[in-house]
Amino acid sequence: MKILTFSTLFPNTEKSGHGIFVETRLRHLVATGQVEARVVAPVAWFPSTNPRFGNYANMARVPRQEIRHGLQVAHPRYPVLPKVGMNLAPLLLAQAVKPVIARMIDEGYDFDLIDAHYFYPDGVAAAMLARYFKKPLVITARGSDITLLPQYALPRRMIKWAARRADAVITVCNALRDEVVALDVPAERVTSLRNGVDLQLFRPLERRANPMFTLLTVGHLVPVKAQELIIAALPLLPGVRLVVAGDGPNRGMLEALARKLDVDGRVEFLGAVPQARLREHYGAADALVLASSREGWANVLLESMACGTPVVASRVYGTPEVVAAPEAGILMSERTPQGVADAVNALRAAYPDRAATRRYAEGFSWDDTSAGQLRVFSAVLGRTAGAANPTKSGKPAYLD
Repeated sequence: MKILTFSTLFPNTEKSGHGIFVETRLRHLVATGQVEARVVAPVAWFPSTNPRFGNYANMARVPRQEIRHGLQVAHPRYPVLPKVGMNLAPLLLAQAVKPVIARMIDEGYDFDLIDAHYFYPDGVAAAMLARYFKKPLVITARGSDITLLPQYALPRRMIKWAARRADAVITVCNALRDEVVALDVPAERVTSLRNGVDLQLFRPLERRANPMFTLLTVGHLVPVKAQELIIAALPLLPGVRLVVAGDGPNRGMLEALARKLDVDGRVEFLGAVPQARLREHYGAADALVLASSREGWANVLLESMACGTPVVASRVYGTPEVVAAPEAGILMSERTPQGVADAVNALRAAYPDRAATRRYAEGFSWDDTSAGQLRVFSAVLGRTAGAANPTKSGKPAYLD
C-alpha cells in the first residue's frame, strides 16, 4: 500500500530531533516491505535566514525537499499569524499543502491513505485534505493534542470534527484512547498502539561506577517537563548529581534555581544532545528521572531502560503503562521535590539488576506496533473499498 505521512512533527536538517518519534515509527513500518511512504512535513514560513533571528532563521533554512533514511520528505511553507494563528492554523496549513499534494499525485504518487500525526492543527488540516482529495484518513494522537488543546473551545470543536471524519484513530497509550473516546469518537474506531524502542541503537555499553549516584533527565527545557522539580529535590538527596540533556526557554531559570539552592556544583547542563549520542548518557547514569506534568508515551523512558538504566517518573497518562514492573523503575507518589526525592531513595533501596531492566525493554520492540498499523490501515482500506464498490443489488458490500 502507498501512504502519505503528514505532520509538522517531523525531523529536518535544521532540527534533527524534532518529531523523531514520528519518523522512527514510519521507518519501522516501511521496513516491513508492505508499505511505500512519502512525507509532507510543513514548516512555518519565515522570510530571513539571518542567524540573529534564532529559531525562526533555522526554520527558513529547512530545505524544500530532502531524503531522510530513504524517505522522500517535502517541507512546504505555511503562514503563521500572531494572536489569531491558533484558530486559523488548520485552514492555513491545509491550503498551503494542497498544491504540493496535488503535484505529487500528478507526478505519479497517487497514495491510498493519509497517515496524520498530532490532532491539532495537523490532524484537522489532514481531515480537510482527506475530504478534498477523497482519501481515507488515519490520525495518531500523541499527547497534549488530546490532553491539553481540547480545553480551548474552537480547537476542541475542530478536533472532534477531525476525529469523526477520520476512518480510524491511533493513540500511543490506553490513557489517551480513553480521552479520545470521551470526545464522542466510537470506541471501535480507536486503537492503542504504543511506541517501541530501537533496541539496536539503545543498548547497554560498558560503564564505570559513578563516584556519585547520577540522575539523568532528557527532554526540552519547557514548563511541561518540570525539570525544576528534580533540581529542587537535590537538597534532599545529598551525594546525588544531576545531568540535564536538552535545551529550551527554561534553561536560564533552571540554572538560576540550581545556584539559588546551592546545588549548581552537582548539576551539569549538556544542552541539546543528538539521539545517537544519548545512549552514552543513558548508560552512564544510575537512573533517568522524568517529572513531566503531561506525557502521552515518553520514548525516553524505554530508551533509558534499553540501555539498562531504570527510571523514576511521574504518574501521568501513559507513563504507568511504560513503567509497569520493578525492573523498569518506580513511579513518584507525588509531583513535588519531595516526591522526586522519595522515589529516587526508594529506587536506590531496591535497585534492579540492569540486565533485567534491559530485558524488560526488549518487550517493546517496534514489531508489534508496525503489525498493528498494518492491521489498522488494511482494515480502513478494506472498508473504503467496500463502500466504493457496491454489489449488484446496489447496496454497499458491507451491508450484504
